[in-house]
Amino acid sequence: MKKLVPKRRFKEFKDSETWEQRKLGDLADIVRGASPRPINDPKWFDIESDIGWLRISDVTEQDGRIHFLEQRISVAGQEKTRVLTEPHLLLSIAATVGKPLINYVSTGVHDGFLIFQNPVFEREFMFQWLEMFRPKWSKYGQPGSQVNLNSDLVKNKAIMLPDRAEQARIGEFLAAIDNLITLHQSKLKKLKNIKSAYLSEMFPKDGELYPKRRFAGFTDPWEQRKLGEVADYRRGSFPQPYGKKEWYDGEGAMPFVQVVDVADNLMLVDKTKQSISRLAQPKSIFVPKGKVIVTLQGSIGRVAITQYDCFVDRTLLIFESFKEAIHEVLWAYIIQLKFDIEKRKAPGGTIKTITKEALTNFVVSLPEYEEQEKIGNFFSNLDNLITLHQRKLEKLEALKQAYLSEMFI
Repeated sequence: MKKLVPKRRFKEFKDSETWEQRKLGDLADIVRGASPRPINDPKWFDIESDIGWLRISDVTEQDGRIHFLEQRISVAGQEKTRVLTEPHLLLSIAATVGKPLINYVSTGVHDGFLIFQNPVFEREFMFQWLEMFRPKWSKYGQPGSQVNLNSDLVKNKAIMLPDRAEQARIGEFLAAIDNLITLHQSKLKKLKNIKSAYLSEMFPKDGELYPKRRFAGFTDPWEQRKLGEVADYRRGSFPQPYGKKEWYDGEGAMPFVQVVDVADNLMLVDKTKQSISRLAQPKSIFVPKGKVIVTLQGSIGRVAITQYDCFVDRTLLIFESFKEAIHEVLWAYIIQLKFDIEKRKAPGGTIKTITKEALTNFVVSLPEYEEQEKIGNFFSNLDNLITLHQRKLEKLEALKQAYLSEMFI
């Protein structure tokens, strides 16, 4: 008989009993929250109240660990809901369906959540199991429709679990990884905010000649130039029709960059969605490492610097060379900021199309090359630091998923 144990187990529990199958409804009293109606009536809320009011937006923003609630529920509102003054495990059954959460503050719970009361399980263990199981709730919905979770469905869900001591050990271990992830998310967010602040101050505002913040020793105005006077550029290309099998992959295939491959932070994705075959390469445009490209369709104005040799689709513009000394990183940010300005000017905040004539007449501001180099290197170093933290975060998140798949049955 197969022993019911997970793939990965802590040493002290190697010889412990097998895990036991139970229904969630046998492990806690599962009840639904309640909401005062109509929910938008101001009498239900009071900013001075000690009791918070939990919303789905709080759950997503705090990733299920609720330490702060901006909205507060009034005494009248408390009489119409379920108030929790101690930490409880909850499960969202509306909007962000199947998301587990733990309230660490006193809160009223509306009817979009289930509450696990009087549990006979370790709360952190169950939080992690529900997080792992979350994508699988989709099988309980009708095809093409939103999942509709209710208390009976959740109560009848079977789960395999060990004794309380092992539950506690697993929960503690996974919570420690969560804390590391949160730490790196916080560092990454701080770095991105710092970068955003510098971008707003180290480049002149639209129509101005001087940035707010400069490196010491630079006082001359930035020169306004038409893009066509500074850069040589062209669109990428690809043989038609798209989708023809012989245009893709095979021996000698190379990365083929499309709009979808332009990531954040002036980066391309590590591996492009498609590779262009040796047969198709003469019909496309080769772009060496270190060139600035910008998207012209879909999400217009997303900019990247190629991190590897590649071929580029017609939906992107390639800056092949410059008519004077230009720092590539600085140029990438000038182009990105210029497109941001054009988007704000466009109806609805969205650029529908860009003609070659419009591009040629784009006005950009440039400092002398020595200042370009200082600014470009500054942002290059900042981008490298952001990328380093991003990759650390991605590794931790992948590690967490691996542990979740191996530490539960």
